[in-house]
Amino acid sequence: MSGKGNCYDNAAVETFFKTIEAELIWRDSWKTRRQAEMAISEYIKGFYNPRRRHSTLGWKSPAAFERKVA
Repeated sequence: MSGKGNCYDNAAVETFFKTIEAELIWRDSWKTRRQAEMAISEYIKGFYNPRRRHSTLGWKSPAAFERKVA
C-alpha cells in the first residue's frame, strides 16, 4: 500500500472483483454458500489463473507469466 489517497492502491483487486462478478456471479445463482464458494474456487483455479489473459501481464495468463518469470 502506498500513501493515503492514492487511487491505484486497490485497482488490481477492484478489477478482479468486477471481472468475477461479470463472468461468474451475475450469471448464476446457488442454493447454498458452500456451492457459491466451490464455484468461485473452481473459477479461479480452473479458468482465471491458468487461462484468462491479463493486460498487465503482457496478455499472458497468471500461470504462464509465473512460468516465464521463474
